Amino acid sequence: MKAICQDLAEEYNELDDLVSSLTEEQWNTVTPFFSWTIKDEIAHIAYFDSTAQLATQDREEFMKKFESFLAEVKPGESMFEVINRIGRAKPVEELLTDWRNNRTAMLDALSKLDPKARLPWYGPDMSAKSFATARLMETWAHSQDIYDTLRIKKKPAERIKHIAHLGVSTFGWSFMVRQLEVPADPVRVNLNHTFGDNWIWGPESAENSVSGSAEEFCLVVTQRRNIADTNLSVKGEVAAKWMSIAQAFAGMPEDPPKSGVRALTF
Repeated sequence: MKAICQDLAEEYNELDDLVSSLTEEQWNTVTPFFSWTIKDEIAHIAYFDSTAQLATQDREEFMKKFESFLAEVKPGESMFEVINRIGRAKPVEELLTDWRNNRTAMLDALSKLDPKARLPWYGPDMSAKSFATARLMETWAHSQDIYDTLRIKKKPAERIKHIAHLGVSTFGWSFMVRQLEVPADPVRVNLNHTFGDNWIWGPESAENSVSGSAEEFCLVVTQRRNIADTNLSVKGEVAAKWMSIAQAFAGMPEDPPKSGVRALTF
């Protein structure tokens, strides 16, 4: 657990360094993610780090907070709108302080757990390792929104292998969440990067494949890029369908941005 927690801590720190020096105007800049502001993006991460901290330390308190939160959701309002509303009410410095304190407590608790320990979350329980990986994926994806908004190229890091693995592991989920039959044909994923040998999943004999940049693959499975706006090579109908709907996160089915909307142009 210490390795994945270290990677998660580094992802948090990189994002913290980016946003802590922003002006008030920049904090209120609208991002390409559902027109959320940069402050909304951080508020979202901070809220779930807060509840994650409870999940790692006190199951009963986590469930109480979850039930209390549901009572705050008004008819016709999504849970994310409530979270954004809570975050917007906080001054930036208070939001940052709360985020830092809660994520530090969560990381400390996570690092001491057995990787297979079960933790409560918004849906089925998760293993501690999967829990940490999901926090890394979400933080990385929302930070990408902020980097895109500020027109800064996010530097690749080897820790994105966790996200790539999650993207491959959620192949079936991407279909099931849309009530589609999960294809039986395997897909081989072969990703290049600057950290050594390629990362590879799936049988060499597979007729369907996805190959290319590990970073671009992660951007697609987190729905930060449309597959058409990448240089990934996709072969086979199953692989093509998967890449058009890939969703490495839980919740309701979501669609990737339309081609051209989030193409990297800087």
